[in-house]
Amino acid sequence: MKSKFIFGFHAVTARLRHEASSVDEIYVDSGRQDRRMLELISAAKGAGVRVIPVDELRLANMVGTRRHQGVVAKAGEVSLARNLDELLDAIEGPPLILILDGITDPHNLGACLRVADGAGAHAVIAPKDRAVGLNATAAKVASGAADTVPYITVTNLARTMREIKERDIWLIGTSDDAEKNLYQADFSGAGGVALVMGSEGEGMRRLTRETCDLLVHVPMFGSVESLNVSVASGICLYEARRQRMV
Repeated sequence: MKSKFIFGFHAVTARLRHEASSVDEIYVDSGRQDRRMLELISAAKGAGVRVIPVDELRLANMVGTRRHQGVVAKAGEVSLARNLDELLDAIEGPPLILILDGITDPHNLGACLRVADGAGAHAVIAPKDRAVGLNATAAKVASGAADTVPYITVTNLARTMREIKERDIWLIGTSDDAEKNLYQADFSGAGGVALVMGSEGEGMRRLTRETCDLLVHVPMFGSVESLNVSVASGICLYEARRQRMV
């Protein structure tokens, strides 16, 4: 199994909680002896994971940033769905999916994964090109959601969207110039919903936009013109979830 580094208290703690068997070892800052660190070390040892004290510089060199919070884990990949068919075949009930087109900032991706997990989305789908990969920074920002929400990258996003439509899943895209607002859309369809979000500034690519069944905008009541993509994703996903709960 291929190993990678994940870092930060939330990401490492979540991995220990959800799939401790995938963690090879955890490196911790030997200079930290606070309660948060001691609790993580105790959880790791309780799960049978080796804990290795090292200096802060070594941790920074391992992950390429000093924002590691004093903890880095070497861990294997978790067993999530890795392709569209595998994902859709396993979903029970109407699917709720987040599609990201052109998101290049790992912080935005991590935040999108986090809100997708919170709203109970079944997966996040993105193109392989013009998009950030699920790197260590994105995993840290996701606060454990990278281990619970499948992140599926596809070669041709428009083709993948058409395949999703063939599964009777409604594609609702977001655009500032859409006539309908978010709250005028019907997310309660029995076949499921995939929300499509474009990048900040450029929005969705033309073919992505044309493949959507419906376009909506998030109504703005203040002076700013738009929202961060992760904030907009959270608003849209929770509205879809709210309508399904009514």
